[in-house]
Amino acid sequence: MKIHHLNCGSVRTIEATYDGPQPAPAVNHCLLIETDADGLVLVETGLGLGDIRDPNGTLGADWVAMTQPALDEEETAIRQVTGLGHGPSDVRHIIVTHLDVDHSGGLPDFPDARVHVLAAELEAARAEAPSFRYRPAHWAHEPHWVTYDPEPGEPWFGFSALQPKGLPAEIKLVPLGGHATGHTGVAVHGGDRWLLHCGDAYYYHRDIGDTKEPHPLLDIVQTRSQVHRDLRLGTQARLRELVRDHGDQVEVVSAHDPWELARYRR
Repeated sequence: MKIHHLNCGSVRTIEATYDGPQPAPAVNHCLLIETDADGLVLVETGLGLGDIRDPNGTLGADWVAMTQPALDEEETAIRQVTGLGHGPSDVRHIIVTHLDVDHSGGLPDFPDARVHVLAAELEAARAEAPSFRYRPAHWAHEPHWVTYDPEPGEPWFGFSALQPKGLPAEIKLVPLGGHATGHTGVAVHGGDRWLLHCGDAYYYHRDIGDTKEPHPLLDIVQTRSQVHRDLRLGTQARLRELVRDHGDQVEVVSAHDPWELARYRR
């Protein structure tokens, strides 16, 4: 399998908490996976064409004012997929870590894809939308939902993993609770090690480093958006243990850290 690292929606510029990294726009870090037999798999969708064309209507004026999105059509997943020589229907599967506005905006651009999500998250989104967090325009086309309950799962480096239906064993759902009602990570085996896309389980690479140093702006965002504080903090503690004990076998990335994305795009 081949993994492409995409930024599907730049938002406001942030600075690191230490010398070295240059200020950069926060990102919506998505993965495009080329499988051998199951077509393309998109992990997260970032912002979509509808968001670019009517941001206040689909994203919400308050969200736009807070995040200051670049609204660049060339950053949408659909434009990047076609730029790689594929068509929208080649994306057979989409996995979303959760359905927050900036993770589900591209769903309408791939109407034929099967959309994998934890059942609790889909239920929460339907119940709470429209809201700052969930925008029903992103699923008004009635996606082909494939839902999952977090148990039972199989052991995966101290976590519990689920096998997405119709996808190879090299792709797993790894529930990571706390940020949203039904939040999951997505693990992909890229050849010599696993890559765990942690969604919004953490926002900044130093959240799960030995320093445990939160980012002053991103920490406000993750604290205000959490649904369960202790569960979120427990998830981050377990991710630190994962990196400490299995860093030679598993790499982790989050959805919005621009410096993590830059490391892979180099």
